Order: sequence, then structure tokens, then C-alpha cells
Amino acid sequence: MGLVFHVNGAPIGALAVLVAVFSFLFGCVGSQISDFLQMNDFKRRFASCPDLNALDACEFSNVRSGLIVSLLSIGTLFGALFGAAIADRLGRKKAIVVDNIVLIIGIIVQISSVSAWYQFMIGRIIAGLGVGALSAVVPLYQSEIAPKEIRGTLVCTYQLMITAGILIGTRNLEQNGAEWRIPNGLTMFFSLFLMIGILFAPESPRWLFGEGRYDDAEHSLARIRGVKVEDNDYTVRQTYEEMKAAVEHESRMDKFRWIDCFRPRDKMLYRTVLLAVLQAGQQLTGANYFFYYGTTVFQSVGNVDPFVSQIILGAVNFGCTFLGLYIMERFGRRWPLIIGGLWQSAWLFVYAAAGTAKDPTENKSIGTLLIVSSCLFILGYASTVPLRRRATGFLIAFFTPFITGSIGFSYGFVFAGANLFNALFAYFFLYESAGLSLENVDRMYNDPNIKPWNSHKWVPPGAESRHDYIQGLQAERKTGGEKPVHRELADDGSSHDGTVVGSENPAKLGKHGRKPEVH
Repeated sequence: MGLVFHVNGAPIGALAVLVAVFSFLFGCVGSQISDFLQMNDFKRRFASCPDLNALDACEFSNVRSGLIVSLLSIGTLFGALFGAAIADRLGRKKAIVVDNIVLIIGIIVQISSVSAWYQFMIGRIIAGLGVGALSAVVPLYQSEIAPKEIRGTLVCTYQLMITAGILIGTRNLEQNGAEWRIPNGLTMFFSLFLMIGILFAPESPRWLFGEGRYDDAEHSLARIRGVKVEDNDYTVRQTYEEMKAAVEHESRMDKFRWIDCFRPRDKMLYRTVLLAVLQAGQQLTGANYFFYYGTTVFQSVGNVDPFVSQIILGAVNFGCTFLGLYIMERFGRRWPLIIGGLWQSAWLFVYAAAGTAKDPTENKSIGTLLIVSSCLFILGYASTVPLRRRATGFLIAFFTPFITGSIGFSYGFVFAGANLFNALFAYFFLYESAGLSLENVDRMYNDPNIKPWNSHKWVPPGAESRHDYIQGLQAERKTGGEKPVHRELADDGSSHDGTVVGSENPAKLGKHGRKPEVH
């Protein structure tokens, strides 16, 4: 069945790891626009130029630059809203193919732009629809297909590949707009790679279970683990029974509707607000300020090459994302967000204070401090914020030219305050989910005895600590489990024998409720 790795005693197929590269294209779409705005050929074609022989006189108005940069986010917003619905209807794989076709159309519209800035802008909107839909489906697909032993790392590799995409760019290739057309063309290549590659990947087993295709779901689980169904692998049996029980339980519940996200039952309103604030908070960290307008920002410093500064920021972002993957696996999700928010806030205060204290165009030391503080901010951002979305970035992208034109580097104080708020919000409201299956995360949020600040102590019944729980899973995988457990769910989500489904402590039954064979 190909190359197989073992993590905590559980087999993981190489195919599950390769899924991570599918998100590489996202970084190529949004962040390159920072460089485009300062490219001579791009300015000659799309900016306001009183004299084409004097490129220094070509400038984008705040409205035009804001629209070109931000309308990708508008498309992304609507794409994200419809992306999940399309994926539920067509399946994850088909949805990814459709979304990539939309993205490619948008890129073609951009590349074919000659002098009409609004054509490029329209292409950005169309591309945003594809990116938004993919940003909803790809992480969903990754989280559903990823073995739980590496789910956190694999889903966060989504961000690693985004940061790699940010590094792609060209310079000094002004003939026929090559310096901005080539990066767009590369994005289309990555999109084609994703669209074709996904055809050879397994469908999401969770979606297949929801469609009642149990045999297909079992084959998908086996492919993910790098084994055959006939091998009767314990981990595959365990996951199969857990998913099947959860789906059957959900089928007996009332059909979930969008309005249910805003009902207090099962703490759905709590989690909806939590997710909304966390996503909005990530947009307000200030990262998009640097990635969308970094070249323009550092051009105002005056003593450094703005393109080089942007590359430095991108390299720090990429390199520190590796650190972020380790931190998340070692320390969980909650505390890195808290500490990261405090770190980012501190360096943004330094950035804003330095920029407002003295004119960086006249003081080389201040200019250097601005770049250093920016890099240290990005270090904290890349190391502690595992998942990011662009869907809510429109307001930041559109209004940044107006705000910076009015208050300059003081804009950093706004982001510093937002990061401080993010840290406090994560402390008081975010639960620690590291090491838990998706089903058990749901149970933790509904446990009335657990609060966010002690959520790291929550475990399913039968374990003394989160560490013991994970160690117990490892021991069971080595032995293949010992006693079968009846998996039929009661209305409260527990099994009739009192065992909580998804606790993963007992051995699971084989396919269709049969006792697993012992070899």
C-alpha cells in the first residue's frame, strides 16, 4: 500500500501527509499584490500617470489601490460562505475541482489585463470567490481526512504552505508585464496541480459516512492509514466504529440548520461567537497590514529596499511557521495564542512608537528599528497563530491607504490593542482541544464543570489526565484492544453500556458490529 509511517503506534500513510501540499497556492494569491503596487510596469498600466515618461509621477489613489487589494477579500468572503455548502452537496473532492476552475478563470482575467485597472480588479474578485471557497473546503477536507495523531500539525501545515507561497515573486522583468504576470501564472499552475492531484486522493470518510456509503468510507480510512481493508487494522476499525456511531447519532437528531449556530443549545451560540471573534481577531493582528502593503510601508522608511524588506518578512513568516507547528504540538492551542498575542502587542507598540517619535526617512536607526520590530512581530504571529483566513480582511485591505495616509505609523497602536484583546479573550473563552478527537471536543464544550482556564484537564471517562489519555491510546494501538464494546448510541450521545462514544479507551468492534478477528 506504499510508504507508511507510525506515530504513537498508529500507521499513517504517506498519502495523508501529501494532502498538506494542496494548500500551497493560497499564499500566492493574496500577498503578492503588495509588490505589484510598486512595480513600474504595473503602475504604468493601472495607476494614474500624468506623464508615462516619468514613472515617479504614477501613483495609485487611495480608492484605486484599496479596491485592487481589498476586493479579493470580498470575493473570498462570498466564496467562503458558499464553499462549505457546495462541499456538502458535491463531496469534498468535486467541490475542490469546481472551486479551482473558478480561481483559474479569475487568474486568466488578471493576466489578460492590459490597461484597464478595473479588469484586473474584476479578476481579483473572481479569483477571490475560488480562494474563499477553497479556504473553506481545503482545511475541512484536511481535518476530516487527517489521522488524529497528526491532525493538528497537518491542518496547520495549511498555514506553512501559505507562507511558502508568499515568498514567490519576480522583479526587474518589466517586458510585457512579466514581473506581475509570472507570479499570477504560477498561481494558476498550483491551482491546476491541486485540481488534478485531488482526483487521486481519497474522499473524506466523514462525508462518505454522512452519505451512507460505509464501505467506501472504510476503504478511504484504510488508504489514509496506508493499509488494506483486509488487514483488519485496529486503528482503522477504531476510527470506523467511532465515525459510524457519531453519524448514526446525528441522523437521529433534528436536522442542523444555519440558524442553529445562534441557538444556546449545546453551546452552539458560544462556539459561533468564539469562532467569529477569533477569526476577526486574527485579521486585526496587523499581519495583513504588512503582507498586503508591506512594500509600500517600507518604501516610506527611505533607507532600505522595500522589496528586500518584504522578502525578509516573508522569510521570517515561513521559517517561524515551522516553529509554530512544534509549539502547537508541544504546548497545545490555547497558551500559544495567549502568549503570542502579548508578544505581538508588545512589538507593535514598539513599531508604532518608533515610527511616530521620529521621521524614519531622516533617521536610519528608526528605520532599522521599524523593520526589526516588524520581523519580531511576524515571528510571534507565525509561531503562535495556527490558522488564518482572509474572508474578513476586506476592511483592513481597503481602508489601510486612507488610515496610514492620515495617522501614519500610529496605525500600529490600533493593532497592538487588538492583539492585547485577543490574548485576554483566548484566556477567558477558548478551550484547549489538543489530543482530543472532534467528537470529544464537542463533549468537552458541553461539560458544565469545565471552564476554559482548566480545560486542559478534561479527558473522556477512564483517564486521569490528558497525558495518560494519549498514552492509553498508544498502548491500545500496540495491543489491538482487548474487549469489544457495543457502539449503539443513546439519545444523550453515550453508548447503552455506559461507555462514551469517542472516548477511544475501549476496543472498537469490527465492521458492521462484528467482533474483530484476532490473528
